[in-house]
Amino acid sequence: MNILYTWLGFTDIKHMKEDKNAAISTLAIFNPIAFDRIVIFANTWEENWDQYERWLKKRLAPTGRPSDNITVRQADITSAIDYPTIIKHTDKWLSKLSTESENLFVNLTSGTPAMTAVSILVGKGKSNVTFLQSSADDKVIDVDIPVDFGKTYIQSAAKNIAAKAVANPLSKPLEKSANKSLNNKAFSNIIAYSSAMKSTLNKAKRLATSELPTLILGETGTGKEVLANAIHVASLRGDKPLKTVNCGALPETLVDSILFGHVKGAFTGAEKEHKGLFEQADGGTLFLDEVGELTPETQVKLLRALQQGEIIKVGSEQTINVDVRIIAATHKDLIQLVETNEFREDLFYRLAVGIIQIPALRDRQEDISPLVHELSDEINLAASKHPHYKSKKTSESAIKFISTQAWPGNIRELWNTLNRAFLWSDKEKITENDIQNALIIRTNTQEVGNVSLTLGQQVNISDILDIHKKKYVEAALKAAGNNKTKAANMLSLNSHQVLTKWIKDLGIENI
Repeated sequence: MNILYTWLGFTDIKHMKEDKNAAISTLAIFNPIAFDRIVIFANTWEENWDQYERWLKKRLAPTGRPSDNITVRQADITSAIDYPTIIKHTDKWLSKLSTESENLFVNLTSGTPAMTAVSILVGKGKSNVTFLQSSADDKVIDVDIPVDFGKTYIQSAAKNIAAKAVANPLSKPLEKSANKSLNNKAFSNIIAYSSAMKSTLNKAKRLATSELPTLILGETGTGKEVLANAIHVASLRGDKPLKTVNCGALPETLVDSILFGHVKGAFTGAEKEHKGLFEQADGGTLFLDEVGELTPETQVKLLRALQQGEIIKVGSEQTINVDVRIIAATHKDLIQLVETNEFREDLFYRLAVGIIQIPALRDRQEDISPLVHELSDEINLAASKHPHYKSKKTSESAIKFISTQAWPGNIRELWNTLNRAFLWSDKEKITENDIQNALIIRTNTQEVGNVSLTLGQQVNISDILDIHKKKYVEAALKAAGNNKTKAANMLSLNSHQVLTKWIKDLGIENI
């Protein structure tokens, strides 16, 4: 399909009344490629819209070109020179029409200079857009704009940084200043010495500069919200709002109001109009924490908003366009939830364009020591307001002990444990025993999943048991710092001699 996108200009209406061609009709009649659809936008002269549609269809009729699909639409803009609303409108419609057409033609003659400038900026990002102009003698002109706006902007920004560095002798060396980006600043507070965390941050930095929806995966307490915040700050939306919602805490009766807002009197208690999170985050980012907790009903409503880029407040019939980037996070296995029909597959693919996996703390050994020091500083700073508090440090033996633990609650559990250790100790140095006493001991409630066997199938139950015994023995030895008596006690064995025999029989080497 070939589509023409255009604004309705004053000259178009004036010439219609004189039954003469102007930009839109000239392009519709004389462009070498006929348009299957013509979409015209206007924000004034509403009393002339129907007349213009009829006139243009009549003008096209003798040419044999398509004339049924011509519409003049209301443009959702504040004024003909208001760049923010013109940009939002143009981005929405050029994106929509570009996906619906084989060739999208954009008229640069009709409309205000602001409309033309924005059409060029947005249209240059679409691979199937052709820019057109018309002349007074009914000529159609293909417009070639040989500018890579992205590259030009980056070059201009780099020159600006260089100019400032030269002008200010106290600034950092030019080469370093030019390479110093907001991207790096946004992630500078996230500790990443381990290869696993470095890889995670590299992916996050790449995604930050894009507009792609992002899904952050990771166990509870790994810092998913911290990473989402860094991605937002480092993005082109960094100066716009970041709104966060815990999807698991959305009450079903209020989900529409919380996400999309409501008008005054929409329901009992709605005493004034309320902007929902989508509208509050307009132009910025909406962080959907624990997205795997969404109910099926809420998933449908969310998907509709993401697909259409539009919301309707509770109690209203007016559609509101929103420009929101979605970052979602979950500790759940969304693929498994999709397989069991607990999470919509179409919503999953809407969210999971850029995927980042945050490693568990136990897989970030190189990060543990600097993390402990940073968390210790935070605890000391927070407690320094108390008159009798003495600042504390965490000993190397305590850090070594921390490194041997599993930390199923990850950084959040470590932070809580350090808080308890600092609170309960009067000493200026936190020891291994202080950390051990501050640990919350969890009861192992692991259950074996359903097992099914086919008649005739054979398994070696001894091998299966040995595999599980080996894993638990190794985990206990690591947590106990290779102290066999403590490890045997963790495994509910009668003595360390029994454990020693298991170690030999299972072929376990020193941890």
